[in-house]
Amino acid sequence: MTADDPGAAPARDEDTGPEDEAAAATDGPLAIRLEQLILGADRRYTPFQAARAAGVSMDLAARFWRAMGFADIGQVKALTEADVLALRRLAGLVEAGLLSEAMAVQVARSTGQTTARLADWQIDSFLEGLTEPADTGLTRTEITYPLVELLLPELEEFLVYVWRRQLAAATGRVVQAQDDAEMVDRRLAVGFADLVGFTRLTRRLEEEELGELVEAFETTCADLVAAHGGRLIKTLGDEVLFSADDAGIAAEIGLRLIETMTHDETMPELRVGIAFGTVTTRMGDVFGTTVNLASRLTSIAPKDTVLVDEAFAEELGRTGEAPVSEADAAAAQKAADEGTGEPPPSYRFALQPMWQRPVRGLGVIEPWLLSRRG
Repeated sequence: MTADDPGAAPARDEDTGPEDEAAAATDGPLAIRLEQLILGADRRYTPFQAARAAGVSMDLAARFWRAMGFADIGQVKALTEADVLALRRLAGLVEAGLLSEAMAVQVARSTGQTTARLADWQIDSFLEGLTEPADTGLTRTEITYPLVELLLPELEEFLVYVWRRQLAAATGRVVQAQDDAEMVDRRLAVGFADLVGFTRLTRRLEEEELGELVEAFETTCADLVAAHGGRLIKTLGDEVLFSADDAGIAAEIGLRLIETMTHDETMPELRVGIAFGTVTTRMGDVFGTTVNLASRLTSIAPKDTVLVDEAFAEELGRTGEAPVSEADAAAAQKAADEGTGEPPPSYRFALQPMWQRPVRGLGVIEPWLLSRRG
């Protein structure tokens, strides 16, 4: 199902049916041509006809379409053979017992939400950034069709490639879980990185400048998180959410983010909060007390610092990434310097306990200030 662009209604043809009239009234010629190019097929079915051709109930078909993010269109003839095939495939997975009906709807919803954002970003970027009507002598409308025609096959292949790579990585993470429960509720490090004073910036910067700043922030965060073995969960404009299987990886990401932003004069200050614990994963997102705690730590972190929770500090100590006690580490180092003891491990990080404070809904927490070992 596709969203239709408004356009001027053509003159009425006596041989045109009411369904065709409805479609023609909301589509300009270019919109129809672009839709045919992208979908590779003409409109042939109403929603009812598509559901019947796919062998599914109209109610289930409507649930799938809405889950994919498409608006109800009544009984306008706007669907293609590809829509019928998609319905048939989803319903077939349910009939074969591979997916429950609820899970099939979730598949439709997660795919729809992800690709909708991707499609919006691509069209905005390509039409605004890659087309210069003044240089070609064409209007942006005139250049859209040949641009989409050239990009479509390349983007389609690249999308499948990246999806397969991401699927392989996600599958690898899941099969490493020790039991079935861990596949859904896993112990992860979860972190938020938040730009300080972003609300004030929105009042001071022009829209284009603000957009460039947000894009630079998200790009920097995405690159750093991926490069050091973490996973970017989502971006929220002035905030990003990331996760890592290992506390040491999350600590490195958090500190790298602070260090990188500090050396960029165009960026505001940053604060990072990281927590470690059981996390529920659903549709590519993460939920639970650990996520909430990471968010609260971010909100109370001083500028250009990383705050972590007690469980995260304990995990760094357990894995030898940071000393369990700075006093014990100093004593061990002194003994080694005097030749009366073994030298302590080469710790990567240092932890300083901060003030305890009550946090609404989470009780009393004890944040720890994370830094690099000197």
